[in-house]
Amino acid sequence: MEVSGRLRQDKMTLGQRMKAVMSGERPDRIPLMLSSLGFSAKTVGYPVASMYDDPARSFWAQVRTNEMFGCEGSPTYLVYGAWEFGGEIRFPSSEWQQSPVVTRYPVQSEEDVERLRMPDVKAAGAIPLATELYKLCERNHMPITPIVGSPLTVASGLCSVETICRWMMKKPDVANRLLRVATDFCLQMAEYWIETFGVKRVTPFIATPSESNQVISPRHFQEFALPYLKELHEKLLDMGTRRFMCHFCGDQNLNLPYYKELPMGNGSLISFGHEVDITTAIEYFGDTCTIAGNIEPRVIQTGTPEQVYELSMQCIEKGKNAPRGYILMPGCELPPNSPPYNVYMMRKAINDFGWYD
Repeated sequence: MEVSGRLRQDKMTLGQRMKAVMSGERPDRIPLMLSSLGFSAKTVGYPVASMYDDPARSFWAQVRTNEMFGCEGSPTYLVYGAWEFGGEIRFPSSEWQQSPVVTRYPVQSEEDVERLRMPDVKAAGAIPLATELYKLCERNHMPITPIVGSPLTVASGLCSVETICRWMMKKPDVANRLLRVATDFCLQMAEYWIETFGVKRVTPFIATPSESNQVISPRHFQEFALPYLKELHEKLLDMGTRRFMCHFCGDQNLNLPYYKELPMGNGSLISFGHEVDITTAIEYFGDTCTIAGNIEPRVIQTGTPEQVYELSMQCIEKGKNAPRGYILMPGCELPPNSPPYNVYMMRKAINDFGWYD
């Protein structure tokens, strides 16, 4: 790897580049997005917990980290579901924690499922904190990409993923009842964001880690996850949503034919875990969606700069000519303890291989 101290001069601003990609136009170079919360905190010297309990610090940490590495993207905030329904969570406190953990699930029995009631989404759990962060996005003229979640992933936050997996196999009626509540919660959250900030400003973010084939089979995906995901997408489009940001997390290869059935609006962005090859992602979704991904986060944290550079180059070569555009990203959230120079290697690979002129 040749070391150079200078990057080429960009011909577009960050906003212009992202607008071009999302409009199906060719930018000056491939954009870079980091999906970094804990890493952003450590980059600017904040505790990782401040990304979840201090909206102002969270906003500025993400903005300044994006500025440092020349990244696109707007600050966001994670909402899991457990806290919002009366469960308990603990914010990250140790060196190796990067996100909140559930310490008490609101659903621990079948009877708890029947007793579930929809919370006031304006005041529940982390939603007021997320609202404050999105207000900062609004004041700073940035896109608003609130995490709406997915029905199965939110349901997994209500009772644990192990519990809902057992119910899918042995008590499908209970699983469907829980998924019904989770779907309604996702929709009410999205409606609140849209009413608060306007449908033209809001791009819902839908992430599906609990749907991965490392957790459930494609048969269970088709039977339990897909119908509620379809409903979520359809009703969001009925609300006036134009596009989505989606992260199909983990090994989703056997689910890809089913994801193809989801209505995606116009010009959505889909990112993938490192388990899904970029070429495969383009084959399924490249004609209608921008493809993003997918450097393995473990390699960014523990690998050498040369390894990160090589993986980035390979992804760029596969994704560069995707019909609706390509964005280089980690395959999931960037680990907080990633060496900054390894992260820079992604930007260097774009500099060396990602220009369109």
